[in-house]
Amino acid sequence: MSVLIPGETCWRTEPADRIAFLVDTEAYFTALYEAMQKARRSILILGWGFDPRTRLFPDGYDGPNDPDEVGRVLLRLSESRPELDIRLLIWKSALPIAATQEFFPHKARKWFEDSRIEFRLDDQVPFGACHHQKVVVIDDRLAFCGGGDIAIDRWDTPGHLEEDRRRIMPDQECHAPRHEVMMMVDGAAARALGDHFRERWSFSPGGGLLEPPPDAGGDPWPDHVPPHLIGVPVSIARTRPPWRRQPPADEILALALACIAEARETIYLENQYFTSPVITEALARRLAEPDGPEVVLVTTGEAPSWFDRLTMDNARGAMVWRLRSADVFGRFRALYPLASGGSKIIVHSKTSIFDDRIVRVGSANLNNRSFGFDTEIELAVQCDGEHARAHAAALLHRLVGHFLGYTGDAVGKARAERGSLVAAIDALNRDGRLCQVDPSRSNAFAELIAALHLGDPAGPEDSWRLGRRRERLFEQARALGAARSRPD
Repeated sequence: MSVLIPGETCWRTEPADRIAFLVDTEAYFTALYEAMQKARRSILILGWGFDPRTRLFPDGYDGPNDPDEVGRVLLRLSESRPELDIRLLIWKSALPIAATQEFFPHKARKWFEDSRIEFRLDDQVPFGACHHQKVVVIDDRLAFCGGGDIAIDRWDTPGHLEEDRRRIMPDQECHAPRHEVMMMVDGAAARALGDHFRERWSFSPGGGLLEPPPDAGGDPWPDHVPPHLIGVPVSIARTRPPWRRQPPADEILALALACIAEARETIYLENQYFTSPVITEALARRLAEPDGPEVVLVTTGEAPSWFDRLTMDNARGAMVWRLRSADVFGRFRALYPLASGGSKIIVHSKTSIFDDRIVRVGSANLNNRSFGFDTEIELAVQCDGEHARAHAAALLHRLVGHFLGYTGDAVGKARAERGSLVAAIDALNRDGRLCQVDPSRSNAFAELIAALHLGDPAGPEDSWRLGRRRERLFEQARALGAARSRPD
């Protein structure tokens, strides 16, 4: 029985001829560049942020105006192909947030003045919320979706080298190692993501109905990327807060809870943030079962910004304490990765794999705001056949292995020999590349932040009501527990 139910745990399920998993931004940017070169009718980009100075093939600093800067790539395509419709819809971040970014989103608009490219900033979310979706659609025939933004501090390889001059930014500083995952799909699944872009466009400032592009044939799938899955349906899940003319959507939370409830062997969660009491309670109940699944969480050791360290890192500690106290059978690990020289890798991906059967890749964090306050989108596939499940397992083993410094085959072999993913990680983690998350908090102020989930509202109705936020979150957790305790 599938957990992917349109109208409940997903918005739509559509077939895809090909599906590929792109691990880290070198793979994403390379595939994106090739797909854009093949575009015939349209390039549609949704983003939390967008920096036109982002280099798609960084090789060190060669001065300003590098030809591989994505803004210049788009301008060249627009100038050489008048029939190509290029549109960008980027979150119009509030000034305090924009000031923390490397590039003010308002400045990007100037790059495309006097061109055919339409660049629009979208502020149609509740005050304090953000548009967090990351999607690119080419000709309604190919689409990318996941956690990766097109920004100057995102590029990295699966090696996550301690020092890599290719991670240099325009200010001559190198950003930290960073891990991302994207999913690439074609066929009707790509058209559905095009429909999503057009819906977002119609609700953005200025509005206006946007028609699907006329079919021009061709195949924008990058030649160098082999598909991992063929002929598998793709489900699209969303988070959308109730706001003005738009009804709410909470499919991502519903799908997360359904996957946790149905898992029998392994729950693998790779996410930047982990602060949701509802998800924590669902996992705790599974860990308390004698024959329940093992749970592996890979996250960032320390958030890169001071605000997230204050809010998300402190709240995460309480969630980790709860799960470790529930882990009476020793099946839980909360880990963060290090590069070879000891620096912390920023885990920005939002990927989960359940029983080598359900793979989810998207923009949503495991925090409160991603389930009801910000806009989010993710793709999910159910791998039922032996061949498909082998590819889901290979992705899991590759992700774990690249943190440990091993191949995916080595992780798969260790898992088969020891009977579990947790045991395989424990056996292969000889160099300590995956470290235990420290759940402690430093002072009473940190305790207060964690208790009230400051900076992490669950929806518009509690965004400025701290007492109501705490009450609501634990109401949800208690309701989840009551539902799980009822007999079928």
